[in-house]
This record gives sequence, structure tokens and C-alpha cells, in this order.
Amino acid sequence: MENEILDLQDFLGMQLIYTYDNGWEYEIYIKNEDTIDYRIHSGIVGGRWVRNQKVNLVELTPGIFKVAWTEPTGTDVSLDFMPNKNKTHGEIFFPKWVDEHPKLTVCYQNDFIDKMHKARNQYPTYPKTVVSEFSTITFQQHRGINNENVIAQAPYQGMVNDIKTGKL
Repeated sequence: MENEILDLQDFLGMQLIYTYDNGWEYEIYIKNEDTIDYRIHSGIVGGRWVRNQKVNLVELTPGIFKVAWTEPTGTDVSLDFMPNKNKTHGEIFFPKWVDEHPKLTVCYQNDFIDKMHKARNQYPTYPKTVVSEFSTITFQQHRGINNENVIAQAPYQGMVNDIKTGKL
């Protein structure tokens, strides 16, 4: 592989688009050692996007990285990235309310934190719905650390293609 990603310094600043085996398409930007931005292009919360999500990020072994966080919705996420193999494995733990009312979360979350907290407290949390899926990385590019232009607008129909072809 020409640009093999071996350590955490190589992984920081990466923009990745990946499609889960269930068909859901996600995009993540590893902004720095404890922050990500992401967009969800399809799936039950397709259209959702988030900036400056604090995460726990570790290198599990050379070339394999774990990113984990809890969202204001109460959703827990744990993703393992194997960029040199173009694979990920993700575990998403949706609270019952997100599974029952996913459209409430489809927004630019940063502008609606209070709305997320209110829904999290208003609707049932348990039982959680666990989504455990492998995915294939279909695009990856190093975009530099703390690049505010990588995830700077809402997802739209055709955006993934625009990213992959360099239009965005």
C-alpha cells in the first residue's frame, strides 16, 4: 500500500467514508486526538451531522484504531478502523427513543443539544438497540488536523460522489 497508515499520527486528520454491510453510509473526519466531525448519509438517522464530538481515540495495534464516544442523545458508539484493509467494525447502541423516533436526531446536532437532552430525558432509553456491523471503507484521504472545511455542511443527495470525485 502506497500510503500505509501505521500509527496514530498517520490516522489523525483522515477523512473516511464507509458503508456498513447493512447499507448505511457514514463519513468521519478524525479532526485531532480527541475530536471528530461526522455526517450520516443513509440509514435510520441519515441526514444527521455533528462537529466537534469529543471521543476516546486509541491505537489498538499498528494500523488499527478505536474511536468511541457517547452522544448527547445517549447513543454510544465504538468503531474500530482498519484503514489499510479498507474495513471497519462498528457497534452502535441506540437508546430506545432514538430507535423509535430517529428523525428527532436528523439535524445539525450542534445547534440542537438542548433538544437532544430533552428527548433523551422525555422518552425511554432502554432497551437499547445494538447495531454491530462490519463496513467497507470506500474513500479515505488525509485532510490535515483541525481542518474546519472537511465537515462544514449538511449531507445532501450526491454528496458522497462529490467528495469522491474531488468536487467537495
